[in-house]
Amino acid sequence: MLTRLKIKNYALIKQLELCPHKGLNIITGETGAGKSIMLGAIGLLLGNRADTKTLFEPDEKCIIEGEFAISGYLIKHLFDEEELDYDDTCIIRREISPQGKTRAFVNDTPVNLETLRRVASQLMDVHSQHDNLLLGENDFQLQIVDTFALNDQLLEQYASDYARYHKAQVAVDKLISEASTSSKEFDYNSFLLEELKKAKIKKGELETLEAELMMLENAEEVKSKLAVTANILQESEQSILVLMGNALANMGGIRHYNVAFEQLTERLESCLIELKDISNEVEMEAESVELDNEKIVVLQQRVDVFYNLLQKHQVKTDTDLLAVQEALTQKVSSVLNLDEALEKAKASLEKAEKTLQKSATTLSKARLGVLPLIEQQIANLLVDLGMPNAALKIDHETVKPGPFGTDVVKLLFSANKGMKPQALKNVASGGEFSRLMLAIKYILANKRALPTIIFDEIDTGISGEVSIKVGNMMREMGKNHQIIAITHLHQIAAKGSEHYFVYKDNSAEKTVSRIKKLTNEERIMEIAQMIGGQNPSNAVVENARELIEEALAH
Repeated sequence: MLTRLKIKNYALIKQLELCPHKGLNIITGETGAGKSIMLGAIGLLLGNRADTKTLFEPDEKCIIEGEFAISGYLIKHLFDEEELDYDDTCIIRREISPQGKTRAFVNDTPVNLETLRRVASQLMDVHSQHDNLLLGENDFQLQIVDTFALNDQLLEQYASDYARYHKAQVAVDKLISEASTSSKEFDYNSFLLEELKKAKIKKGELETLEAELMMLENAEEVKSKLAVTANILQESEQSILVLMGNALANMGGIRHYNVAFEQLTERLESCLIELKDISNEVEMEAESVELDNEKIVVLQQRVDVFYNLLQKHQVKTDTDLLAVQEALTQKVSSVLNLDEALEKAKASLEKAEKTLQKSATTLSKARLGVLPLIEQQIANLLVDLGMPNAALKIDHETVKPGPFGTDVVKLLFSANKGMKPQALKNVASGGEFSRLMLAIKYILANKRALPTIIFDEIDTGISGEVSIKVGNMMREMGKNHQIIAITHLHQIAAKGSEHYFVYKDNSAEKTVSRIKKLTNEERIMEIAQMIGGQNPSNAVVENARELIEEALAH
């Protein structure tokens, strides 16, 4: 319920704060005093379009704020869906800057208007003779049936089963899409994979091949130069080894004369040993070099295989090619496994669909069971509300499973005798809409915690005994739910738990709209003036007193 309403800098309202009673709140006042302005401000909380022209002071920010106690409203799931903090107290706020920028908040979290509308619509329900479009919406009509049937647990079970079914359907659709896409690439990927497998690539092989091929392609030059080197080292009469031997023999004759000579001789011996070793290795290398043109062809072919694959896959090394092969293996394997995965997904979908259908059948049965009761109870109430010839028929249709079940219900209405019930939008006037909504809200009042209901002069066009019955219904609803009723009928005003009076204050330079909670005596006088005009007689005042006392007694 609405525990506090704050309006600042809006239209004729400079600042207003209202803390409504938990039961039936009556609002009266002179024409143009600001009752409709209050509704306009509340409309901003509901997500209606804002306009800077409505600012009381054009250079100041407008703030509309509502604080609600929401325990028992069964709307935590909505906060979870919108990723909002949930508490038993909810504060929604709308701000309009002088520049025309608007902002909306739920529990101090900025939200867009769509989120604001979703949340606020669960907290406040505004009904006037010109604002009953909600009653014509199929989802709302189905909600009426579910509320009356106390289908909360069935709805929760169905929602869980539907979420599971929807998830399974998405999984199947995704696999089918992947299979369709992958099958187009499967043959090509398989060809590429087979080509790489056939190549039998080994890490580091290309570098080894290139080195060996370079040696073979230059074998003649290599062999020639190794031979020349061997000749220089030991084969000619003036080879390095011969000359080194002569030098060593020469030093041998004097090595014992001086320590330095001894050291030089030892170094020459070491050099001679190293040169002999080098000479031997040169001879061995020269002997190992082969002129093999056939092997060159084989190696060139193998290297060409690598180069072609590198170019085809646009990579640089044989390691990269191995990575490509692994990726292709996974792609091909995933396609080969898709059929199995798809079969499993379809089996899960079939199971989820059977479970969903069972929940839908149970929910549908519960809904169908209460349709005659709803029709009968509303028909009886409409008689009390001055519509003795009204008829209400709830049409039912079974559809494929959706978020709210397999049922579509449509309220068909006729206000006149002999007229076949038709869709509400085609046959109901504003006043008829309002009284029908009052009847619906009345039968639901004992079923579930309802949002704060605001009735804006839905008593237009009624009087006498009917207005008394409307007032009694509102007061009865007010025992368990918060009702705010803007009325011009004293029969309804007398039924309120609290009475607020809206008036214009012309004491300052600029007229402002104010609201005050009436004391018991002020309330008696206000109702008396509603009955007998500005200067009511004593008898009228006593009549007003009796009306209030009678309401309090019940």
